[in-house]
Amino acid sequence: MTQPDVFDQKVLDQNIRELQEWLRKAWQQLADPSLTAFSRRELRNQMKQCNADLRVQLQAASKRMLMQPASSGRRFAKPPLRILA
Repeated sequence: MTQPDVFDQKVLDQNIRELQEWLRKAWQQLADPSLTAFSRRELRNQMKQCNADLRVQLQAASKRMLMQPASSGRRFAKPPLRILA
């Protein structure tokens, strides 16, 4: 993987974590009984949009993982031998 790919992967992971955290907090806020009906509806609309954005980010992460070569990790091979006299 090249340096920009690693950077893109970190940004993608950070976006996913931020969207998940936002949704977690939104669910907690939605449980607040002091919210008006309008505020609840607006929050649910924002949650739907955030959920769609999260789905796009997760699909991009999934595609990126599928495109990575399986042998990107360490490969153990027989070391070259030298005959010493």
